[in-house]
Amino acid sequence: MGKHSYLRMGLMLIALTMLMVAFGVVAHASSANAVWPEDSGEVVETDGKLVVDCSHMESGYVMCRASEPTKHGLKIRVTFSGAQMTYDLDNGGGYEVFPLQLGSGSYEFALFENVSGGKYSSEGKVVLPVQLVNENAPFLVPNQYVNYARTTNAVIMSDEVCSQGDAYNAICDFMTNNFSYDFARAQMIASNRLSLLPDIENSFEARAGVCQDLSAITVCMLRVQGIPAKLMIGYADSYYHAWIVAVVDGKETFFDPTHAIGCINAKKYAVERFY
Repeated sequence: MGKHSYLRMGLMLIALTMLMVAFGVVAHASSANAVWPEDSGEVVETDGKLVVDCSHMESGYVMCRASEPTKHGLKIRVTFSGAQMTYDLDNGGGYEVFPLQLGSGSYEFALFENVSGGKYSSEGKVVLPVQLVNENAPFLVPNQYVNYARTTNAVIMSDEVCSQGDAYNAICDFMTNNFSYDFARAQMIASNRLSLLPDIENSFEARAGVCQDLSAITVCMLRVQGIPAKLMIGYADSYYHAWIVAVVDGKETFFDPTHAIGCINAKKYAVERFY
């Protein structure tokens, strides 16, 4: 093949690549690095009304659902080595992702259904022996507290922000320079008019959120780039607060987006739980 033929082929490949990008054929960087939960049904444990798809425990998560829809509120209680975490569960019968963030070992998943007032009935219990492939595996997948999908705008923006490399610093800089604290939302949460769960999509669109929102957005953007990141919840001095810890080049790295935008200046952080 002559020199001009190689040149023509190279130009054709460049043109084809540009067309693929223009029409969205080229996968985002997140598509290459992100871990997306699957309820594949390969390994399923059931007890009473509780259904647990544990096909991918080694990847740091399980998926739970009620066997049938109900009008009553549902909760999942997770117990690991004496520690307990309680989550709400979709009462429509759909699967939800629950992280195995406390490491390898025996996890107990128990389902409870609201019967009246503050009373709940036990509706099933499953114990799972978990062996993670990597201790950071749970911090690379979405869950209730860091809830995102392929179409989430923060996921798409993560690829744009990180297109020049150095993903960790690029994402932290993006959060610092483009977001503000949502005092109105904070007031509504304080008055019990809003859920405490972070709202990644709406807060991203508004470019504003409370500490949990800002931290969850940051964690989302890092995870889809293959950087393990934890949403930390606890106290910053005397304030109930959220921040992140990411694993960068094998080292845990602290970042508080609320501090970065100038809305808190805490001296001491105390972890209560993390997701």
